Amino acid sequence: MKKIRILFLCTGNSCRSQMAEGWAHALKGDEVDAYSAGVLAKGLDPKAMKVMAECGVDISRQHSKTLEAFPNLSFDFVVTLCGHAAENCPWFPGTAQRIHRGFDDPPSLAARAESPEEALEHYRRVRDEIRLFVSRLPHSLLPDWQD
Repeated sequence: MKKIRILFLCTGNSCRSQMAEGWAHALKGDEVDAYSAGVLAKGLDPKAMKVMAECGVDISRQHSKTLEAFPNLSFDFVVTLCGHAAENCPWFPGTAQRIHRGFDDPPSLAARAESPEEALEHYRRVRDEIRLFVSRLPHSLLPDWQD
């Protein structure tokens, strides 16, 4: 069976897209060939690594990259996970379907947190929302999908 090739795209490829890639490998590795990238490469967010590790998913070997890292890959789906990426997502050759599934930005929410634990709660909530989305692939790629 051919795996669905998905690119998860976010602004900095530091948090949400990294979580999505990690969940896709962990939960759907037999069905999905997952990649992530950013409009920019900002580096892997340590809090994202921490909350994913709490669930037994190690994303520490992943690295932040831009679309230029995949010059010869074609994708079945390009999934933007934030508004900025959706607005700035370039045209992809071939048959890639662009889908937008927006999630809150944990670093922005954590910046207003009153404690380190409260900051991590924002990351955990978004991590769990992304897990639900990924766990329902490929159905969650349909236009009428609601969680």
